[in-house]
Amino acid sequence: MKYVSTRGSAPELGFSDVLLSGLASDGGLYVPTEWPSLPSIGSDYSSAAVAIMSAYIGDDIPTDVLIELVGDSYATFRHPAVAPLVQIDDELWIQELFHGPTLAFKDLALQVVGRLFDYVLAERGERVTIVGATSGDTGSAAIDAVKACDNVDIVILYPHGRTSEVQRRQMTTVDSPNVHAVAIDGTFDDCQDLVKAMFADEQLRNDCNLSAVNSINWARVMAQIVYYVTASESLSGSPTFCVPTGNFGNVLAGWIAKSTGASIDHLLIASNANDILARFVNDRDMSAADVVPTLSPSMDIQVSSNFERLLFEMNDRDGGMTAEQLQRFRSTGKLEVEEGEFRDWVSSTFSAERVDDEQTLAEIARVYSETGLLIDPHTATGTAAARRNDRSGATVCLATAHAAKFPDAVERATGIRPKLPTALGDLMERPEQITNLDADLAAVSAFVRQMSRVDR
Repeated sequence: MKYVSTRGSAPELGFSDVLLSGLASDGGLYVPTEWPSLPSIGSDYSSAAVAIMSAYIGDDIPTDVLIELVGDSYATFRHPAVAPLVQIDDELWIQELFHGPTLAFKDLALQVVGRLFDYVLAERGERVTIVGATSGDTGSAAIDAVKACDNVDIVILYPHGRTSEVQRRQMTTVDSPNVHAVAIDGTFDDCQDLVKAMFADEQLRNDCNLSAVNSINWARVMAQIVYYVTASESLSGSPTFCVPTGNFGNVLAGWIAKSTGASIDHLLIASNANDILARFVNDRDMSAADVVPTLSPSMDIQVSSNFERLLFEMNDRDGGMTAEQLQRFRSTGKLEVEEGEFRDWVSSTFSAERVDDEQTLAEIARVYSETGLLIDPHTATGTAAARRNDRSGATVCLATAHAAKFPDAVERATGIRPKLPTALGDLMERPEQITNLDADLAAVSAFVRQMSRVDR
């Protein structure tokens, strides 16, 4: 299995090199040279994950090693099914993706990715410095995945004051010498821009052997394909999936699953007030606006990095065209897509709904009143969007985070403050370690150099 960049100028790489590099050298994102057909999967989640990921890993990692890594990744999840389906209405299910160590869907990918990193680096005798941007959940999941890795240093940038307290503390209370949480005075988009700029700095990238674990890293998206497949095979017919998303990575994994053979009817995007994806899907309007803080902060994004991978496919894999369009988007704040392309690639597969904070609170209250379940604000945007969906058949809403990650919003909606699982019961008492920096490339780059332990 080989990979190419969405911008067409970076060298073709194998899986292990793509894993370690994260972003392509031309600033693009890696995708397979061709999409493999969906394989037959096993009866349990780990077996399904091995079967699906093997098609994208190829010969780079021996099957017996992959089986062990995947088994270890999911052994600590709090539910034996790993990503169970729970029916909450006649035709509506939620898929609980929050049973991992940091209570968010990112664990399903990053627990595997962290182990893949450590295995490949140990085999090569190398060390990397991971830099990542997070709107809340990716950072804590990435830190947990690599905090015990012998060959990794990690620096995670998050927007100061724009995550929940639980999200922040899951990053800042980890007492490991290789972990560094940095509060940036800005938005998630500012954090994401800083990470991309550091990868574009060839000297810094080489000196610190930079790598990435957010969804610009192909391995993240690869591992997320699995839960779409297991859910679709558990239900009769072809379900619609409703996906709360801001950076497009989660719903992109659903598009890949559908495109490669999973029995999926449609993909419904749930957005909050930062509704660039909903405006694009509904009105062909991808124009960036200011990021608005909401009750669902992991979706407070206006520049959706993973849309680039779909755009590359829409452009018939023309990397030059993709790079040119994205450059125009950066300079003008607006992405233009031809109507025919839009109809064939977007409106035929995706629909979208915008759910504001008031509607989110009402939905949390409604679900609790009718089912006794406490759901987090991101999941609530999904169930609210799903209830507006007029497509026939089953709908699966991805429950992307545990309610206890956002206790203030849940308590405001229901009067009940959800409790953290036992393993995190003392989170609010743990000491924090935070570095505060401006959204200044020189300052952040200098900090990364200081924290990197790559031999130079």
